[in-house]
Amino acid sequence: MKLNDNIQYLKGIGEKRAELFHKLGIFTVGDLLYHLPRGFEDRTNIRNICDLVDGETVCVRGILASGLRKFRARRGGWVVQTTLSDGTGVMRLTWFNATYIDKSLSDPEAEYMFYGKVSYRTMTAEMVNPIIEKLENEGEKAKKMGMIVPIYPATAGLNQRSIRDAVKRALDGLDDRFCEILPESVRSRNGLIGINDAIRRVHDPADYDEFYEARRRLVFEEFLKLQLGVSSVKSVKKSRRAVVIGDVKCIAEFARGLNFDLTNAQKRVINEISADLKSGVPMNRLVQGDVGSGKTIVAAAAMFAVARCGCQSAMMAPTEILAEQHYKTLKKYFDPWGIKVAFLSGGQSAKERAANTEVIESGAAAVVVGTHAVITDKVNFKNLALSITDEQHRFGVGQRSKLINKGMNVHTLVMTATPIPRTLSLVIYGDLDISIIDELPPGRKPVRTVALAEAQRARLYDFVLRELDRGRQAYFVCALVEDSETVEAKAASEYVKKLSAGVLRGRNVGLLHGRMKTAEKEDVMRRFAAGEIEALVATTVIEVGVDVPNATIMVIENAERFGLAQLHQLRGRVGRGADQAYCVMFGNAKSGVAKERMKVMCETNDGFKISEKDLELRGPGEFFGTRQHGLPEMKIGNFFTDMDILKETQTEAARIIKSDPFLSAPEHRLLLDSITETFAKAGDILN
Repeated sequence: MKLNDNIQYLKGIGEKRAELFHKLGIFTVGDLLYHLPRGFEDRTNIRNICDLVDGETVCVRGILASGLRKFRARRGGWVVQTTLSDGTGVMRLTWFNATYIDKSLSDPEAEYMFYGKVSYRTMTAEMVNPIIEKLENEGEKAKKMGMIVPIYPATAGLNQRSIRDAVKRALDGLDDRFCEILPESVRSRNGLIGINDAIRRVHDPADYDEFYEARRRLVFEEFLKLQLGVSSVKSVKKSRRAVVIGDVKCIAEFARGLNFDLTNAQKRVINEISADLKSGVPMNRLVQGDVGSGKTIVAAAAMFAVARCGCQSAMMAPTEILAEQHYKTLKKYFDPWGIKVAFLSGGQSAKERAANTEVIESGAAAVVVGTHAVITDKVNFKNLALSITDEQHRFGVGQRSKLINKGMNVHTLVMTATPIPRTLSLVIYGDLDISIIDELPPGRKPVRTVALAEAQRARLYDFVLRELDRGRQAYFVCALVEDSETVEAKAASEYVKKLSAGVLRGRNVGLLHGRMKTAEKEDVMRRFAAGEIEALVATTVIEVGVDVPNATIMVIENAERFGLAQLHQLRGRVGRGADQAYCVMFGNAKSGVAKERMKVMCETNDGFKISEKDLELRGPGEFFGTRQHGLPEMKIGNFFTDMDILKETQTEAARIIKSDPFLSAPEHRLLLDSITETFAKAGDILN
């Protein structure tokens, strides 16, 4: 059997079962062997009944001390019970809705082994729904017990036994070897076993030490390829030449013309950007800043310097609301200096878009702001020198590349208000230099956050009405019930009717959701910003970028349906002015994770602390869609639990890149081929 053989032709699988394996991303024998266990059952712990402890999971060996008793439970399901004796004591065995058990326990004279969790609901030990193995001969060694048993990611119709059997047949019948891509020098320096030993041991380890040794080797390889991939991109970018923006001192002149003072953090980041712009090497910088930290003015300072040098800048935002807001803000900054700002969006008329496209192509517009409309084929720049992507995680790598490719070796600035743990950002954005705005503008007060039960709703509404009477404004956010804007819009519309007919009767209540036309959205936001709308019911369309300083209350319904990062973003819509702001979360947090999210939100406003906790609770697979960054998906490694291995690979990658920046040495050839193939599948960041 070869690694590239179709999984369908592995003995015992066939065409129909192969379709189930396909759902797990398994198409070949090689894919199957890289489908690694997510955990193990330790069936090596064989205990006497007299020594059992409540709550532990163990194996017990003995003979049946009574016949099978089958009866109906109160709720109608079948219950099967018997007792087991091992000479040291007796324990009860119970199965629910498993009437077939009598076939497995048909021989009253045989010796059996059972694996399960022990409980003491009475004075007698009990196992519920234990795994069974019949020992055919006295003293026979168990086949299912006394070993470490892998637990694999599975899917409906494909149980653990089917996957284990397939893996065993593949390992037993394999007449092929995995290609060793790690040089001997790397394996020796880091104490790593070979790839073929690692694959076999990770599926069938003799003990936990052997499993962890095998897994460490596989995680190390995955992380190293990731680190080298992004490091290579960085090396290539540093070798290119870009437009030199020589007059960066003009930024100080721009800052003096503002009606507010920049924070020290903003000044530091502007200095870092300025050094990049005048270096002659294309800037590739990520600016991280918590909600309300002032990233837009930092971007404006860079645009100002580029415009003064006779070149163009473009800023792309993910939504029309946010793009329109940036346009108005930048126009206010640049109009006094005679710098023309153009706006492009999908909602514009053909006439408007044609006029804006013309001033962009002629170079008359030094600054361009827009949505995805900026990257359409009809938009051409005269001399684009700076590309800025706001809330960049909402764009795919291909979309960002299209904007960059509108010019030659363009300086690139990407911004995000979603704080990312430092170590994770070094991986996800390894090809970028990172700047952090870790200071809020003066006068901002932390948003007070509480989680309330349904019984406290009346008190909340009284408080909201008092705030509205003081001239303040409020947001009411509906959770996305299903992955459908239509369903979400309907829920928000019904919520508006409920509030308008009830607690907010006589108040001016607005509605904003993703199914509305652009002109409708803009009109609602204009009226809310002007204070004409007192309370705005919205979906998560207002999660990013909407800035209304007079809004002081954020009410989040069904908060348990949101992730931590999303809750933090929503909270960031209030507290934009000098008045005290409040975030109130209503939710039915039954799970431990949901309760922990609520607790974290109430304890801190620090986005970076929240991001660390978010990574811990959700795991790296969900924290950020790596495909949005053009990076491969991690199939084995976990950025949170495997942090030590991640740091080891960072050190090793730095050593390799220092001696061989383009991985051109013969010992790195196979490693380079594997990296290129892996990244190409993820989004072609290496192009």
